[in-house]
Amino acid sequence: MEEQTNYFEVNKDTWNKKVGVHAQSDMYNMEAFKAGETSLMPYELKALGDVSGKSLLHLQCHFGQDTLSWSRMGAKCVGVDLSDEGVKLAKALNEELELDADFVCCNVLDTSQHVSETFDIVYTSYGVIGWLPDLKPWAKMISEQLKVGGTFYIVEFHPILWMFDYVDGKPQMKYHYNQKEVIYEEYEGTYADQSSKMVSKEYGWNHGLSEVVNALIEAGLQIDYLNEYDESPYDVFPDLIKLDNGMYKMKDQLFPMLFEIKATKK
Repeated sequence: MEEQTNYFEVNKDTWNKKVGVHAQSDMYNMEAFKAGETSLMPYELKALGDVSGKSLLHLQCHFGQDTLSWSRMGAKCVGVDLSDEGVKLAKALNEELELDADFVCCNVLDTSQHVSETFDIVYTSYGVIGWLPDLKPWAKMISEQLKVGGTFYIVEFHPILWMFDYVDGKPQMKYHYNQKEVIYEEYEGTYADQSSKMVSKEYGWNHGLSEVVNALIEAGLQIDYLNEYDESPYDVFPDLIKLDNGMYKMKDQLFPMLFEIKATKK
C-alpha cells in the first residue's frame, strides 16, 4: 500500500500541473464553457436524461466542468478529485458561475471517508479507471455512495486502446488487455495540449471489461446495459479522423473506442 501511495502522489503532482495547462487549452474551451456551453457529450446526456432535482456524485471530476454542467441542468452535485489544484479551480468556477456544486479533494477510493451523503446518481467519464490499481474497492465505494434504486453510469475509453503505447506518436501494441503490473509513462505534453512543455509522469493500470462488470456486480449493482462504440468524442489518440457528427474515428477501425455501462443499486 505504501508503494501505491507513492503512485498516487506522483499522479497527483502531474494532475496538479495539468490543471493550468488544460484550463487554457482549446479542448476545454473555458470561455465557451463560462458563456453557457455544456462540456457534456451525447452519451452521458442520453444515458442520464433529466437530472433536475437529483443528487449527483461525479468521481474524478478534474476541474469540474462536467460537474458544473450537470449543476446547470438542475442536479445537486458533488465533484471529487485527487488534484487539489483541480478542486481549487472547480470551486472558483462554481462561485464565478453562481452555481451550488460542492467539491472534495481526495483519492477517489477514499470518497466514502469524505462524503457522508448518498446520491441518486454516481457518474464518471473518459480516462478514469486506468488510474486505479484495483476496481473492487472502487465499485464498493460506488455502491456505498448510491441510494437504493440509484444509478451508476460510466462512459470510458475502451480497454483495447490502453494496450498500445502512444508515447512515440506511432501506436505500438505493448501492454496486456488485463495487465496487473503497473504501467509507468513519462512524456512531454498532455492530451489537451500536446505542444505543452510540461512533463507528465504517470502510473496506470489496465482493466478489461469483465473486470469492470464483475467488480460492479460483486458490489451489489445490477447491470442495465453495456454498449461499445467505434468513435471517440475527443481527438486524443494519434491520426483520428473527424466525422460529420463531431466525433472521431480511426482510419482503419478494427475495434471499439468507447464503452458505457449503466447500472442500478438493488
